[in-house]
Amino acid sequence: MQVFDTITALRRELALYRHQRIALVPTMGNLHDGHLALVQAAKQHADVVVVSIFVNPTQFGAGEDFDSYPRTLAADVAKLKTVAADMVFAPSVGEMYAKLPPSVSVLVGDISQILCGRTRPTHFDGVGLVVSKLLNIVQPDVAVFGKKDYQQLAIIRQLVAELNFNVAIIGVEVQRAPDGLALSSRNQYLTADERAHAPYLQQCLQQLATQLQTAAFADFTQLVDHTVADLNASGFRVDYVEVRAQSLAPATANTTDLVILAAAWLGKARLLDNVEVTRKQ
Repeated sequence: MQVFDTITALRRELALYRHQRIALVPTMGNLHDGHLALVQAAKQHADVVVVSIFVNPTQFGAGEDFDSYPRTLAADVAKLKTVAADMVFAPSVGEMYAKLPPSVSVLVGDISQILCGRTRPTHFDGVGLVVSKLLNIVQPDVAVFGKKDYQQLAIIRQLVAELNFNVAIIGVEVQRAPDGLALSSRNQYLTADERAHAPYLQQCLQQLATQLQTAAFADFTQLVDHTVADLNASGFRVDYVEVRAQSLAPATANTTDLVILAAAWLGKARLLDNVEVTRKQ
């Protein structure tokens, strides 16, 4: 497995493989089994898998954890070898951005202003910019993202469609610990007691999912409010719990395919999770 830290060197190497299918797995490093599952999925769709490792400054807001975000390149490379990734692209900030803030923006629209976008208003524009750059640099046939970041995946699908990137976007199911907690690099911010309690978020969402399968649409708000109150009372600090169509459009009485999306703080960790629901008719 080769590791590249410049765009020129990566492109030179990729030029040798353009007759094969190439996959990109964008990450910010500090890899866990969820990331490795993305690589394994990528290998099912391509001959050559490129994993990018880049802590992207443009998607962090003021006061967020850009400076403290774990950077573990050596350990990440070792893990990627176990799943037979082919190339790692680990550029510096200076390599990716000639100047900060950048002169060019990628504004990803109204979908970026809901859910996480309410408290992180510039986050998804930063994601859109770095993903656009990575797709342009690698020019993959497929790119693989996890469904844990459900809103991010929807934004990337929209970005690819509207900017006419010639790439297929593949979403991979949420990878979980045995107790149900969605895997995330930020889980390491949890204390031992918080880690033991963290799966309660998923348990509450599963309970809500069961209720939504048969509940009247008029009762959705009450059920969501009860879930929020339950989580807050148990020690979480809920950012949001929302029920939407799986397209992220507002849910209506006629929507059968729903998704419950949640973000909640537990100590210093902001946890994201979601559950897809098919309503019974």
